[in-house]
Amino acid sequence: MSDPSIKSWLDRDGALLRLRLTRPKANIVDRKMMSELGQALAAHAGNAKLKAVLLDHEGPHFSFGASIQEHLPDQMEAMLTELHGLLENILEYPVPTLVVVRGMCLGGGLELAIAGNLIFAAKDAAFGQPEIQLAGFAPAGSCILPERIGQARAEDLLISGRSIGADEAFQFGLVTSVSENPEQAALDWVDKHLLAKSAIAIRLALKGVHRPYAQRIAKRFREVEKLCVVEALPTHDFTEGMQAFLEKRKPVWTDS
Repeated sequence: MSDPSIKSWLDRDGALLRLRLTRPKANIVDRKMMSELGQALAAHAGNAKLKAVLLDHEGPHFSFGASIQEHLPDQMEAMLTELHGLLENILEYPVPTLVVVRGMCLGGGLELAIAGNLIFAAKDAAFGQPEIQLAGFAPAGSCILPERIGQARAEDLLISGRSIGADEAFQFGLVTSVSENPEQAALDWVDKHLLAKSAIAIRLALKGVHRPYAQRIAKRFREVEKLCVVEALPTHDFTEGMQAFLEKRKPVWTDS
């Protein structure tokens, strides 16, 4: 049996669910990790005392992105279904999710992070959706980023594939704070703003402000899944980009 991709435990007398990505190298988001995250969230969703989730990571980087192997034609549709199911779970979770990011937070890793409510970044954090460099696009990022940072900034990141540092991400409104110790910053936020409050009030406040947003995202997921599977996947360049990455060579585009 392979090692788990995450660790989970309760903190703050059961008020805080801790989730930690633990998959070497660089926490690649594959279907195994998605399944383990989903199971951990499901196990605690009904806990009436729970007030927040804190997602962080081992190692210097939050995540280099989703598994390239699972983007190949025989796995792509199943991978997308599972990833978007996990993201919808986070978006619709009854308590807020705080995310701690150090180092690279790219591709499917960024999609995982932005499904949460607040992001606490280290000064060395970098955020990007580089899928277009492999002739792909970021389905979930295409849905969530415009809602979080505005249309023009989202288009900048999604079409260029460039990454931005923590300070620029803060200016964009993508992250809540930038600090030397983002884990402690996130814990301090929980301690200051949540622990003394009623858990049911937190759930209702989150539902009131967040449910319409989550519902819009879920609807858009269905649209981009179709765009990816029906239009992108059959193209030469999409498959060529993935194969070139796996074979460690320069892709040869045909623009078709």
